[in-house]
Amino acid sequence: MALVTFSDHTNYCLVQLDDGKANAISPQMALELNAALDLAEATTKVVVLTGRPGKFSAGFDLSIMGKGGEGQSALLRDGALLAQRLLHFPTPIVVAAPGHALAMGGMLLLSTDYRIGIDGDFKIGLNEVAIGMTMPYFGVVLAQFRISSTHLNRAVMQAEVYNPAAAVEAGFLDEVVAPAALMARAIAKAEQLAGLHLPSHKATKMRTREPLSAALQEAIDKELS
Repeated sequence: MALVTFSDHTNYCLVQLDDGKANAISPQMALELNAALDLAEATTKVVVLTGRPGKFSAGFDLSIMGKGGEGQSALLRDGALLAQRLLHFPTPIVVAAPGHALAMGGMLLLSTDYRIGIDGDFKIGLNEVAIGMTMPYFGVVLAQFRISSTHLNRAVMQAEVYNPAAAVEAGFLDEVVAPAALMARAIAKAEQLAGLHLPSHKATKMRTREPLSAALQEAIDKELS
């Protein structure tokens, strides 16, 4: 069963995560997501990235992270490089988050360009310290640059989990819509962004994120040393 599917549309590409469960970021999920991003990058179109009903991503695969050792290190590397790739992606990435986004799922939100969530009893945040994990260096850097300063300590060191409306204030999401409107709104946003001069978008994104990019690379080097 494919964990990630890709489809090419007139003004955007759709990339969907669906492992039938929590959309945990496993080595296979990371591999398939990178392959889908390769296809999307080749089209030079805006990307809509979404999940399965009720779940964007619940974070790293805990069956691997809980064992420590080389498996844990390799998965952290996969997550760090995936976040870096999303952050530097040459075209805009619009996230349509259809539910929970926790831990690495929250970091994916912090790595993308425009994030749309849905109303409902959903959990969004960085809950690592609540589940016995030290926040990885790359996650700390993403949070420092993209989470509101008034929420940084609460979100990172206290593992505060937000509902979708509060996640907008904290900086995980840009807007929240009714569940039935999610994909239509994400596609409309993607089509709006497709009207940008995309080479200028890419160049401006890299300039705007230059401090974040440098700090993230330093964090990844520290993480993997």
